[in-house]
Amino acid sequence: MAQPAGCVAMSDVWIISDSIISPLGNSSVENYDAVRKGQSGIKFHETSTLSKTPIHASLITTEANLPFTRFESIAVDAVANAIDGLVLPRDKTIFILSTTKGNIELIDSNPKHARIGLNESAKFIATHFGFTHTQVVSNACISGSLALLVAQRMLAAQQFDHAVVVAAEVLSKFIVSGFQSLHALSPDACRPFDHARTGISLGEAAAAVVLSTTKGKRNLRLAGGGLSNDANHISGPSRTGKELSVAIDHALNSSKVSTTEIDFISAHGTATIFNDEMEAKAFSHSNIQHAPLHSLKGYFGHTLGAAGVVESIIAMHALEQNELIPSMGFESSGVSVPVNVVKKLERRTLNRVLKTASGFGGCNAAIILEKI
Repeated sequence: MAQPAGCVAMSDVWIISDSIISPLGNSSVENYDAVRKGQSGIKFHETSTLSKTPIHASLITTEANLPFTRFESIAVDAVANAIDGLVLPRDKTIFILSTTKGNIELIDSNPKHARIGLNESAKFIATHFGFTHTQVVSNACISGSLALLVAQRMLAAQQFDHAVVVAAEVLSKFIVSGFQSLHALSPDACRPFDHARTGISLGEAAAAVVLSTTKGKRNLRLAGGGLSNDANHISGPSRTGKELSVAIDHALNSSKVSTTEIDFISAHGTATIFNDEMEAKAFSHSNIQHAPLHSLKGYFGHTLGAAGVVESIIAMHALEQNELIPSMGFESSGVSVPVNVVKKLERRTLNRVLKTASGFGGCNAAIILEKI
């Protein structure tokens, strides 16, 4: 059927390849295998340059590979793995960097360094691979999910044929002290949605996804997504969950998916008292509380601007393997509304996953990944 004058046909957006760099492995396959085996990157660090007191965190031991910083090094490794063997015309490819802090490690050693600016860092990494079109997405802890949605919308609108989305985060004393000042760090490994949860565990990771308007060998597509802001508090989430529910409903509508067609939820699940309670209420408002859900924070820690991409990749592989991944650290529910938290690895036919994220400033994101 011909499109009306002035309208542009929206293209499907396919997942072509992906890569994760984390303490659990140096590829998506290694990371997924570690997760399904119940391994966690979160360790107890009694002494660390990050904190005056012991912390539980998921830390990458890789050093900087000059001329790159440590942050840039893990991002470059993730991109290199994801684009290996692919032909991506540079003029038709958008390179998107997702991070909350970027090269924050440079502030102490070289506070006037140009690449403290996220745009300059994005250009530096992109140029290494010959990409000329760059975009930065930095919107608190929804950055990774939002970057994937930005890529999907750009490709669907036929602005580009391909997108390389890379998300990365390394920790610093500044980041850790900030969460300590909020009393948000758990004294133990985090336990999302559990009655005994006491806060987050931080983590480091990089992840990359290549998307395209041309279908590759995989039968995965990013079907759609939604955004909202609850304007509740600079660091605290909504107490009602209605605003995240708005993002979820937008994601369902844009993907033309019903609530009964969501096979599982990859929740943000930070393991703070208020985040998990808010998410649980949002799922109830959107009538998807029946769907099995997990949080992956018990495996990777909270990787901030990388979380949405890291966790989406695990969700993609779970779809392809038809496996429900359990929520590490969960024993019994600690939220006020029913949630169907996965406790053990389970094989089940899976076709669609809802990925949610929320962050400081009241931002919320939801995307739907679909196996065709």
